[in-house]
Amino acid sequence: MARLIFSNLFRNPIRAGLTFLSLLVAFMLFLLLRAIAGAFSGDVDLEGIDRLVVDAKYSMTDNLPLAYVGRVRSQEGVHEVTSMNWFGGYYRDPTNRFATLAVAAETYFDVFSDQIIDADTLERFKTVRIAVVAEESLAATYGWQVGDAITLIGDIWPRQDGAESWEFTFAGTFSYAEGQSGTPFLLLHYDYFNESVFDWAQNQVGWLVVRVEDDANADAVAQMIDTLFSNSSDPTRTTSEDQYLRQFASQLGDIGAIAAAILAAVFFTIILLTSNTVSQSFRERVAELAVLKTIGFTDNFVSSFIWFEAIVICLVGGIAGMIAVFLVLPGLESSLQSVTGQINIHWTHIAEALGLAVVMGFAIGLSPALSAWRLSIVNALRAD
Repeated sequence: MARLIFSNLFRNPIRAGLTFLSLLVAFMLFLLLRAIAGAFSGDVDLEGIDRLVVDAKYSMTDNLPLAYVGRVRSQEGVHEVTSMNWFGGYYRDPTNRFATLAVAAETYFDVFSDQIIDADTLERFKTVRIAVVAEESLAATYGWQVGDAITLIGDIWPRQDGAESWEFTFAGTFSYAEGQSGTPFLLLHYDYFNESVFDWAQNQVGWLVVRVEDDANADAVAQMIDTLFSNSSDPTRTTSEDQYLRQFASQLGDIGAIAAAILAAVFFTIILLTSNTVSQSFRERVAELAVLKTIGFTDNFVSSFIWFEAIVICLVGGIAGMIAVFLVLPGLESSLQSVTGQINIHWTHIAEALGLAVVMGFAIGLSPALSAWRLSIVNALRAD
């Protein structure tokens, strides 16, 4: 039966190739979307994490008191802590938007040690209150040089003097560690931001980033921080950077539901296409199947032959998709990491994909298999 199945699969190479390609793409999407949806809905595992994000418990848009920085820094197991605020705004034109953050210049690069900045640039950033530094690709995009005046138009935080423009001096660039990639962004002094912004927004931070002394104790440190502020007016939620990014992206909607809707549409289409392929292949071989029955093959054998053929088509396409997803995953992960965090494809996802391939093959082959089982030798040969 195996030889018969594989011989018939490739009797029309173009049709077989297009069918396998469709299934390959479908199962690639299944694994990727399943992994992304699982990342957004899964629990947080802090084991081996050396940086934690401390955010407002009930909403990412809520701020935290500036005093939390010192209180967190004094906790056992905390190596360093830095504060961050989303600044927003744009450069010259509303289309020139990029991530801009107000940070504690003295501690930011101690916490984010994987972002590389030379000593002279760091010193200029620390000592000049209106200084800004930018990721090197962002600086190259706009041609910024050390000493350039940069004006950002703020559209979130109002200044005390009512002006919308914020004047800065470019102090230099920083980069990601070798082998890493991320979002281009610009950093400005929190102290300058805090003294210039309208009074109702002063002495508040958007979130804290904590670098722990021992990554094995990250979970204990996270619990200790949340317990510290559990009875305050501003309780916190401490998690990993990956999970924080996923929570940020989940503000766009229910990622799991979106992924499920996409997968449903993709597999509905693929099932229709593959069903048509299997049915067409069956119609082309009605006379051959009648000959098989004539020389002694049973109805059950001929029916099983058609059924297994449909299952093999789906399994081969599914396995090819599984192999392909591991080939493209490194490139996709580097592009999506700033939004989704780390993407992990677990063995459970593989098992689900294999099970889905078998179920698809079973469903697709059901109608042709029943037709083959009921096939009358005389009528089939007469029709041919």
